Amino acid sequence: MPEITDTFRAGGTHPAPRDLAATPAPGILAAPDILAWSCPAPLRDQPRVVMGHGGGGALSAELVQHIFAPAFGGEVLAQLGDAATVSLGGARLAFSTDSFVVRPLFFPGGSIGDLAVNGTVNDLAMSGARAAYLSCGFILEEGVEMAVLARVAEALGAAARTAGVEVATGDTKVVEAGHGDGIYINTAGIGLIPAGVDLRPQRVVPGDVVIVSGPIGVHGVAIMSVREGLEFGTGIESDCAALGGLVDTMLAVTPDLHVLRDPTRGGLAAALNEIAAASGTGVVLQERSIPVPPAVANACAILGLDPMYVANEGKLVAFVPREHAEAVLAAMRSHPLGAEACVIGEAVSEHPGMVVARTGLGGTRVVDLPIGEQLPRIC
Repeated sequence: MPEITDTFRAGGTHPAPRDLAATPAPGILAAPDILAWSCPAPLRDQPRVVMGHGGGGALSAELVQHIFAPAFGGEVLAQLGDAATVSLGGARLAFSTDSFVVRPLFFPGGSIGDLAVNGTVNDLAMSGARAAYLSCGFILEEGVEMAVLARVAEALGAAARTAGVEVATGDTKVVEAGHGDGIYINTAGIGLIPAGVDLRPQRVVPGDVVIVSGPIGVHGVAIMSVREGLEFGTGIESDCAALGGLVDTMLAVTPDLHVLRDPTRGGLAAALNEIAAASGTGVVLQERSIPVPPAVANACAILGLDPMYVANEGKLVAFVPREHAEAVLAAMRSHPLGAEACVIGEAVSEHPGMVVARTGLGGTRVVDLPIGEQLPRIC
């Protein structure tokens, strides 16, 4: 597992990736200008909602940019982070909401109840806040078994206790049989942001070190394995977990972390693209340094998936100032949820807004924002 000093030159950033900036030899056609590429068909020309609109990729961004943001307005909404940062009575609060429609309701390593807590708790943690209170809304389909509902509720309560958060209020609605899929859950949460903590992509600067807290792609593959009845030779369990404790450990080293994200829908690729676009920096990844478990790699190879785009529910990616990166990495590895944390790349001044990966063969590939979602209904 490479250390920071093994992966990057000390005190500098990478030159522009060779494939993007090379000067062609005489008689060789110039490389295409990737920065000038555009989609031939505007994504927002979709006349109806499709599954990809919920995937956390380009189609989701279109909904927010062209429908929701103009309709709702407001400076707070314009932050477009995992959680909104608001001030109330002199306190800085993180406020977030999320809805969970995963199918099946129970999967290796968790359930929709665990997701409903951990997903919102983690959104708050990405702002540096420890969740204090959650609301919980259940939308139930007529005919769902009470025993199933009880299992989900018990799992949700247990996850809340583990995360140190209280479910303070809630609501229940029932829809007619055939108009739902058993159980949908919405949770919203609030938490206090400590003084001196300012986590947002606009703080990212060239030279920041990119750290991921552990192996990627586990949750999405775990869901797919049970949904489709697939076996990959070894059990794959979701990484669903509350990350508040890990974030506290990182902030104890320094409050000067620049940005944190939990790469859920759209996977690591979507999270990095969003940060690159918002910060106006480029991101260079070392593809061989990205931790992909063999079982996930094998499953993705069989299914034709890229692990970079597969959802996670218990991992985070951090952009850390270079001078603090070694200490933060060591602190992450001291925590159970960060034991396999590693450096995977850095922010650069070249190709702003674009994420590229240096391959093991010495080439460079663009890691673009996904259009929709490879695996729908995974959270």
